[in-house]
Amino acid sequence: MHWLSGPISSLGGAVLALPLLLTACESPPPPEPAADAFYPAANRPDVRGTLGAVSSDHPLATQAGLRVLQEGGNAVDAALTMAAVLAVVRPHMNGVGGDAFVLVYEGATGRIHALNGSGRAGALATPAFFRERGLDAVPETGPLSVSVPGAVAAWVDVHERFGTRPFATLLEPAIGYARDGFPVSTRLAADFRDQGGSLNDAGQRQYLPGGAPPHVGALLRNPALAETLEGIQRGGKNAFYRGPVAQRLAAFLEAEGGYLRAPDFASHTSAWVEPMRGSYEGHEVFVFPPNSQGLAQLQLFEMAKSFDLKTMGHNTSSYLHTLIELKKLAFADRDRWVADPELADLPIQDLLDPDYLAGRARIVDPARASEGFEPGIGADGLGDRSETDDSGDTVYLTAVDRWGNAVSWIQSLYAGFGSGLFEPETGVMLQNRGALFTLQPGHPNEVAPGKRPYHTLTPMLATRDGHLAFTLGTPGGDSQPQSLLQIVNNLLLFGMTPQEAIEAPRFRSNRGLNLSIEHRVAPETLEELRALGHDVRLVRGWTATFGGAQMILVEPGSGTLAAGSDPRREAYGLAY
Repeated sequence: MHWLSGPISSLGGAVLALPLLLTACESPPPPEPAADAFYPAANRPDVRGTLGAVSSDHPLATQAGLRVLQEGGNAVDAALTMAAVLAVVRPHMNGVGGDAFVLVYEGATGRIHALNGSGRAGALATPAFFRERGLDAVPETGPLSVSVPGAVAAWVDVHERFGTRPFATLLEPAIGYARDGFPVSTRLAADFRDQGGSLNDAGQRQYLPGGAPPHVGALLRNPALAETLEGIQRGGKNAFYRGPVAQRLAAFLEAEGGYLRAPDFASHTSAWVEPMRGSYEGHEVFVFPPNSQGLAQLQLFEMAKSFDLKTMGHNTSSYLHTLIELKKLAFADRDRWVADPELADLPIQDLLDPDYLAGRARIVDPARASEGFEPGIGADGLGDRSETDDSGDTVYLTAVDRWGNAVSWIQSLYAGFGSGLFEPETGVMLQNRGALFTLQPGHPNEVAPGKRPYHTLTPMLATRDGHLAFTLGTPGGDSQPQSLLQIVNNLLLFGMTPQEAIEAPRFRSNRGLNLSIEHRVAPETLEELRALGHDVRLVRGWTATFGGAQMILVEPGSGTLAAGSDPRREAYGLAY
């Protein structure tokens, strides 16, 4: 495993405009399989095309992205449009008050670029600042959980480097949905009801008027957010980070007791970083370096090579047990070491060394589940990040265009409704990514001024023989590396299509022996997992517990495109 670097180049081109012919519909869940069934057939049809494909966490965003491709834009143009629409139509999960991470694949050169669009702690955010307020941990919500939002800068920076259509034009669909409204879906209403407990009074008025979510089919408007987006449309980054919006957000947070001030917004920058890569099943897999948990993703792939997973069989107890135990090993190292590499000394090369990881894999006991493991490097008590069963309130989107350019993009507020702080004059919902800092003295992720917090966001992109193979990502917090490993195995080991690979039943290993698993896994497998010591919690239906994965695959040989999207969320894919 090694770092990837390469020179900068731009994307471009034009495409023949085609009418939007595809619509997406969700079928009812498939029947529960017999105990000896492999898994039920995909409940959504394949989405395939020859010129371009898009997928995102909402059908309105996906439609807008496809239209950009058909009207001549490239994959970055389409992705930016989807990201902006998602900031409006999934307001509890992402937005201009959150962060973003973006991988870009250049079809003409095969180069991969990574933009870290996560924000930093403010200049006042010292450990002493929190302890003076009687705190021994960073609050999970509220003003002390808010780090500088990085999404808007990421939008502008990715577009400046790779976009081909006017930035202002690409924001128009999002502005329209914010100003004129969009229809509330069943899922959105349920999310608002279930996740709105931390909202401040202004947020309650916006998203839970009268104490309840807007009714299904109602138009949800946010005219203040439309004005903020129009300012960004005209003035780019400065309109958000240096103008009245930043001044208003800073004054709001100061009044609430937070640590961010206007200079913290003004000093924010994105960072182009070298993606990390590993090899797996004939593919090169690209992820983000710290402060992202992409490190854990590469560790999982490398440790999985020590086992004959294909022979074990898909979703057998031995197969699932092995992946669950590998997750615990990877997360032990992740929790000890993942932090902002600009302000912490991290042993990345040692943690990704194949010999080291082969040794870690040998720790797995095939006959017994472990409560957890010590980190393999630096086992000094600093690695116990309180892992929680968060719902992973994030959005993922991806695009591939006719020139072979591709984008794998994730953005988030972190928790549902982020910090719970909605600023009504700007329409901005503020993230709580700062909650992932620690106050443990000496930990690499200890809060400090100008530091980026540990991040769960980990989009992925894979190549085969130097050419694009697939894009992949999912919401889900701690479940992201677990879900992505399972989906990649479904695709590469078990020969599933992207849609089948995403829909196949998944597990999520939580803290200790706690294991959530979907009910479509065979009953005898569940009993065998319990016998191994796993505390199995069966989850019925298509729930967000297991993420909301999306993928675009370039079919070997033909070069046609196949998009997969997750019925566990509002995700939809389209192609042409």
